Amino acid sequence: MAGHLIAFEGLDQSGKQTQAERLRDRLVALGHAVQLVSFPDYHTHIGTEIARALAGEREYGPDVMQLLYVANRYEWKAELQRLLDAGTFIVCDRYLSSSVAYGEAFGLDRAWLMEIQRFLPRPSLTIMLDIAPETAVTRKSADRDRYERDLALQTRVRASYQRLATEDGWLLLDGDRPKDVIAADVFSHLASRLGLQ
Repeated sequence: MAGHLIAFEGLDQSGKQTQAERLRDRLVALGHAVQLVSFPDYHTHIGTEIARALAGEREYGPDVMQLLYVANRYEWKAELQRLLDAGTFIVCDRYLSSSVAYGEAFGLDRAWLMEIQRFLPRPSLTIMLDIAPETAVTRKSADRDRYERDLALQTRVRASYQRLATEDGWLLLDGDRPKDVIAADVFSHLASRLGLQ
């Protein structure tokens, strides 16, 4: 049986990592093989370059930044496909749509952002945890990277995510609610869509 890739999307501090970990734990408890993946993966050479750019140590244009983010996912392509072929659930903290939302927010073409990711495995389900940029600031006030500090950018990113969620049939959830309530909604929707027990 082929596996499934579940992607969590949303602004920083929207709860993606928390909900990805909770979903992983729930699936493992049900006896499923699960791999948790977070993008960008800062442990690769490309990921290290992304981290330097976000810290202000490198200056790249928005198109180069998105090419780096996409290349970082392609570094994982063979492993993602291997896991899916083995029947594993892959739970991603950010995936394809992050490049679309952030790229669009910088004025890049959505069709190009999707095209350059065409050969990466597609998600079975994308879940957006929606919060206001102002909420993100209250959840993390220190050590914010250059994207996180730009509220106008975050507002545009959120609008792009909301359009994508509506157009592509994502599960769109209010990220301001209690963590347990969100986790229950995530699993209920996933179970219904994939026939999980």
